[in-house]
Amino acid sequence: MKKCFNVSLQTKLLVLIVTLLLLVIIILTGIFSYFESEQTEEQMGQMALLTAKTVSFIPKIQEAFSEEDPPKTIQPIVEQIRKEVGAEFIVVGNKESIRYSHPDVSKIRKKMVGDDNNKALLEGKYYTSKAKGSLGPSLRGKAPIFDNNGNIIGIVSVGFMIEDIKQNISHKWKRIGIFALLALCIGACGAVLLSRNIRKDTLGLEPWEIASLYRERNAILSSVKEGIIAVDDKGIITMLNQSAKNLLGLTEEAIHQPINKIFKNTKMYRVLNSGIVEQDQEMILLDKAVIVNRTPIFEKNRVVGVVASFRDKLEMREMINTLSEVSKYSEDLRAQTHEFSNKLYVISGLLQLGEYKEAIELIQKESTIHRNQNQLLFEQIRDKKVQAILLGKISKASEQKITFAIDENSSLEELPKHIGISNLVVILGNIIDNAFEAVTNCEKKEVSLFATDMGNDVVFEVVDSGVGIDPLHIHNLFKRGFSTKPGKDRGYGLASAWEAAQELNGYIEVQNLKMGGSVFSIFLPKNKEVGKN
Repeated sequence: MKKCFNVSLQTKLLVLIVTLLLLVIIILTGIFSYFESEQTEEQMGQMALLTAKTVSFIPKIQEAFSEEDPPKTIQPIVEQIRKEVGAEFIVVGNKESIRYSHPDVSKIRKKMVGDDNNKALLEGKYYTSKAKGSLGPSLRGKAPIFDNNGNIIGIVSVGFMIEDIKQNISHKWKRIGIFALLALCIGACGAVLLSRNIRKDTLGLEPWEIASLYRERNAILSSVKEGIIAVDDKGIITMLNQSAKNLLGLTEEAIHQPINKIFKNTKMYRVLNSGIVEQDQEMILLDKAVIVNRTPIFEKNRVVGVVASFRDKLEMREMINTLSEVSKYSEDLRAQTHEFSNKLYVISGLLQLGEYKEAIELIQKESTIHRNQNQLLFEQIRDKKVQAILLGKISKASEQKITFAIDENSSLEELPKHIGISNLVVILGNIIDNAFEAVTNCEKKEVSLFATDMGNDVVFEVVDSGVGIDPLHIHNLFKRGFSTKPGKDRGYGLASAWEAAQELNGYIEVQNLKMGGSVFSIFLPKNKEVGKN
């Protein structure tokens, strides 16, 4: 609904640019028109004054003042000059302001109107003035007329009508307005082209769509556990998510740096050149083993960048180990089903042979064993996750002819939520399997489990009747890849268990028993925040 009220980027740019242009043009046009008006008026005044000075220095006009009929000589000369200059009037008057010339012949020999002659007649000054004469308001240039002795004998008044000056200014304003309108049209066309170009650069997306995509991109990058790095076509880092920073110990300063400056052995330039996707490549980045995927970014069939995603190899191995433990648990359950099926077949055979006594004894024996186990497992250990793991291990122990017992003093309520099934499978599963392996070749094959949640920690103790652990090896027991047993792909189970316990802020202790065998003690804090680090 919000989008319906949003204006498109193209419209916004067009309106904004045109408005700014209009505002600037109006202001500049107003300023220019004002100065043009002042200049026009000043020019007209200077022209009037210059014309008045020119007429006042004409010898014939000066001489005409001493004639019997001055207007007869002065009027033709002045009228010719007026027509050439384009003035509205040129009036020559004597010292008493009596006209000797005028465009309207009927006003000759009458007194000049305006009362603005004193500065010329009394002080002998040249000046311009505005006054209302017989023809109306006008802009006038005044000049005194001197005789040969330097005495003031008359005055020249050259005038341009104010109304004519305004019309002249108005014509100039119209021309300015036409140019301003033309500039506005050119600006509007430029705004349209600019908005289209920007829309093309943004792939036709509107601002709110870009903002939405940006928020979604940040949310996705923050939620992805894999480290992600993107570079442009020059190999400059353009994007780095938080997981990449945490995994490789990088900061925001890495952005806008060449990728080969951060990672000397980078293969991203190879993908930039080839444009071929590379998947599941194992490599070392800043002393960390990672699995990398590299994908080129195409634009118009040209590689414009590369995105690389990577995951800690050890973390992936832990995930595989967890899945392996779950798979083992599933296999243990199938083995338990198979074992019970065999016992049912035996009971069925005994019944068919009429050996009822032996069948009853077998049923009672199995019932007693399972009743004791179930009483401990379901009544004293109430966490479903632990029950499921132990059921599978009980079946596996039975299949391998190992006595696997749950200590009768065990007591366990439902575990805190932060202790998940995957952590338990890795920790308990690997420790119990290790105990089973320890007693495989022993005459006495016994493994026991004690569990309690009294106090601040959840405690599991797994005891085996094996030969124990060489004291020289105890410190290396939880190191990844270390194993005292022959064969490949060993040394990961206990290491995974240790790392899973550390993830829960817990720890694992191991000791040898005096009578032989070893005990593994697992401590998992109920409150993860106050656990041992």
